[in-house]
Amino acid sequence: MPTEVNFKKRPDKRMTLKEAVSTFVKDGSSVVFSGMGGAQCVAHAYEIIRQNKKDLVLIGDSPCETGDMLVGAGLIRKMEIAWCGYAVAGLGYNFRRAVEEGIPHPIELEEYSNYTIGLRLLAGAINVPFLPTRSLTATDIPKYNKNIKSVTDPYSGEEITVVPAAQPDVAFIHVSRSDRRGNAQQFGFSSNAENAARAAKHVVITCEEIVSTDEIRKHPTLTIIPEYVVDAVVELPYASHPWNFPYYYAYDIPFHMQQMEAFRTRDGFLKWLDEWCYGTGSWEGYLEKVGYERLDMLRRIERKFTKALY
Repeated sequence: MPTEVNFKKRPDKRMTLKEAVSTFVKDGSSVVFSGMGGAQCVAHAYEIIRQNKKDLVLIGDSPCETGDMLVGAGLIRKMEIAWCGYAVAGLGYNFRRAVEEGIPHPIELEEYSNYTIGLRLLAGAINVPFLPTRSLTATDIPKYNKNIKSVTDPYSGEEITVVPAAQPDVAFIHVSRSDRRGNAQQFGFSSNAENAARAAKHVVITCEEIVSTDEIRKHPTLTIIPEYVVDAVVELPYASHPWNFPYYYAYDIPFHMQQMEAFRTRDGFLKWLDEWCYGTGSWEGYLEKVGYERLDMLRRIERKFTKALY
């Protein structure tokens, strides 16, 4: 039998997004995506849809495009999440259709809070089977989730709620920049990215830009994910569009509202996929269709805003 490739030990882990999805995401995989408060993994969802990776288990706190679009494409079997929507842009219409009407097919739903999804990823990252929390006390979440347990605290004798560790097959983490070895740096809020990377079996880092290792070493405290947990590095500019990405580009609200209007109906969503996913052929094709003049404008707005702050 051929020896399995250890991608984590490669000194140069650069791939295309198409190669990374093809290599690490299999039918039936459990996946987690970084992103909250902007910084969504939008390009990644489009590529998984293009490759028709089926029967997936999605783990995450509040997945937006990744959750709603993958559900709408019929690729999700189960979701272990806190919420699925688009914040100020609107509800997760595909998610609601799946839960309420079984369109395009029913999905299994295992609900947590944002905080306890974070605890699950932390437990996975430090390789313990569960972590305790008081935050679910007197809520109905444990009533509807059989995997949330109550145990006796061995020190006080009191009842305490515990949530199980999450160790996904694949984590997609979008960051500000990385070197080719996978030392990933983030400017701004990273949410659960660090723990998701350490919890997952395989880690795909996508970044707005690839820089030299010497540049990474100039600012070591910005490195949130080290190379030894990373399997692949993909340079993927504007990967969060139409969402913002801190210090790189602003939120394209008009575009997102147009997208959400299309998603209101099943037919509108399928037409959107035909035009913006299959029709463009790749993320580069998507960006060309959006228009680099528009994207450059979003970059200028973000730079003007962050310059005003600092």
